[in-house]
Amino acid sequence: MTLTDAPAAPTRRETHRLTVAKAMVEAIDQEMERDPTVFYLGEDVGKYGGIFSSTTGLLDKYGPSRIMDTPISETAFIGLAIGAATEGMRPIAELMFSDFMGVCLDQIYNHMAKIHFESGGNVKVPMVLTMAAGGGYSDGAQHSQCLWATFAHLPGMKVVTPSTPYDAKGLMTAAIRDDNPVVYIFHKGVMGLPWMVKNPRSLGDVPVDPYEVPIGQARVAREGRDVSVVTLSLSVHHALDVAEALAPEGIDAEVIDLRSLVPLDRAAILESVGTTGRLVVVDEDYLSYGLSGEVSATVTDVDPTLLKAPVARVANPDVPVPYAHSLEYAVLPRPDRIEAAIRRVVGA
Repeated sequence: MTLTDAPAAPTRRETHRLTVAKAMVEAIDQEMERDPTVFYLGEDVGKYGGIFSSTTGLLDKYGPSRIMDTPISETAFIGLAIGAATEGMRPIAELMFSDFMGVCLDQIYNHMAKIHFESGGNVKVPMVLTMAAGGGYSDGAQHSQCLWATFAHLPGMKVVTPSTPYDAKGLMTAAIRDDNPVVYIFHKGVMGLPWMVKNPRSLGDVPVDPYEVPIGQARVAREGRDVSVVTLSLSVHHALDVAEALAPEGIDAEVIDLRSLVPLDRAAILESVGTTGRLVVVDEDYLSYGLSGEVSATVTDVDPTLLKAPVARVANPDVPVPYAHSLEYAVLPRPDRIEAAIRRVVGA
């Protein structure tokens, strides 16, 4: 066999190190370059580059016709995005904070989420509604909520929230290409911005080429045999920290990163709990009527005998998120509360 006949060496996917924020920008950039119908609009997304660096550098490349700074009128520019989507464009509208959903909920729920259904499937709304969420930075009661369970409760929208740079790029690419409206929620604490608390997992290897992370598919962030910790977004990082700290004691926690609330990967939840027999749900949203109850019911509705112990839920109590840092930390699902819940269900 000559050298030219030899089998080709397996190719390795080229990667580079990015923060979550830069991974999001790379996905948006690549999709805007690939598809001229993609454009981005919102408050401070142009020259400023987004207050969480969601559009840094894109104005210089694509100009103000595709990176559009808007007035402070969420109802107006989200309505604009919905109309553009129904006419064949693929807009990305940034709401800035999830808390601001209240000023434009009619556009989101009665239009963006329902047009496809009300048209008998004849009209598509291929748009992304993106926003920051989460507490821990003394942003006050009107800038610190997650509210992803509220979006998930309203039919007609997919809802995703990444925890890693890899997922941030892949989920954004998948969201932009999806023919359904996708709500893309990023937690401030995973973005890797220099002016926030340092999070070592907010920096990671990301493929240079475009790729998709399937919407509705959870991932096993850490395998374990004793207890399943089902969570998402920043709480994945907290859960991993706790799992690593408990491992020397012989407590082996499995961490499931949901990645998507809608569709919810119920099969992954059941598979994990079927292995461990114990469930802790961690959610930086409100305890009542939320994701923690839905994940618990996913198990009890199918087979409650999978559980060797009652489910433990770690979530925000039903109070506004305080401004004072000490009070804010008291209500958030921080590592100390997660550890206590794990110890409780494993009997340690």
